[in-house]
Amino acid sequence: MPKRVEGVVAMKQHFVLVHGIGGGSWCWYKIRCLLENSGCKVSCIDLKSAGIDQSDADSVLSFDDYNKPLMDFMSDLPENEQVILVGHSAGGLSITQACHKFANKIRLAVYVAATMLKFGFLTDQDLKDGVPDLSEYGDVYELGFGLGHDKPPTSALVKKEFQHKIIYPLSPHEDSTLAAMLLRPGPLLALTSAQFREDGDGDGEVEKVCRVYIRTRHDKVVKPEQQEAMIKRWPPSTSYELDSDHSPFFSTPFLLFGLLLKAAAALDAIN
Repeated sequence: MPKRVEGVVAMKQHFVLVHGIGGGSWCWYKIRCLLENSGCKVSCIDLKSAGIDQSDADSVLSFDDYNKPLMDFMSDLPENEQVILVGHSAGGLSITQACHKFANKIRLAVYVAATMLKFGFLTDQDLKDGVPDLSEYGDVYELGFGLGHDKPPTSALVKKEFQHKIIYPLSPHEDSTLAAMLLRPGPLLALTSAQFREDGDGDGEVEKVCRVYIRTRHDKVVKPEQQEAMIKRWPPSTSYELDSDHSPFFSTPFLLFGLLLKAAAALDAIN
C-alpha cells in the first residue's frame, strides 16, 4: 500500500523535467530513460514556443504565457499527488513560479545549473545573478525583433557555431549535434520579465517547498559565481556539484541521475 504523508498519497516518484531557453523536452532523453528504468514516473514539459510546441517565440511576450504549459500541467494534477520538479537553466524560473502557485503539489524542487530567484527579476542584482553573460565570446546570439527593430529583442538563440563551445563543451558531439538540430529561439522578453508575487492568501507558500541546487563546475552559461550568488541569497536545503558543463543531462547523465535519486531519497528519509 502507498504510504501517506500529511494527507498526500505517496506513490512512486514522479519527476517533472523542465528545459531551459531554446531547449525542449527532448534534452532530457537520457535522464528520462534512466529514471523510467529505475521505476520512476517521468513527465517532460515543452514550454510555449519550445520543443514540439508550434508557437513562434517572437509572439510569446509574457512569462505567464511562456510557462502556461507547466502551470496547466500542475493544475491538472490530482490534489493528492505530489511531484518532484526539476528545472534546468531558465527552467528554474518556471519551477519557481510553480512553487509559488502549487506548493502543496510539489515534494521537491531541483535546480540544475538553474536560475533560482525567489521573486524572479525584480532588481538589477537579480539580473546580474540570473541572466547569462556571454559577451566574452562576441556576437553569439541570433536575435528576433517581434515588436520591431526599434524595440528590445523578443527572442534569442545561440548561433550554431558557438553552441558546442559554450553550452556543450564537455558533452558528446552527437548530443551537441542533436541539439543544433532541435534548439529553437527562446522568448527572451518573456523570460527577462519574469516576476513572482506571493498570493494574498498564501503568504510564504514558496517556502513550503524543499529545494535542492545542483551546481555545474565548468558552466560557461550560468557561471559558477552566479550559481553561488543565487544559493547564498536564497539558500536551498542542500546543494550538490557536478564536474560538468551547462548541460549535465548530456555530459554527466549517470551522475545527474544519481543526484536526482539521492535528493529524492533524502527527502523520503526526512518524511
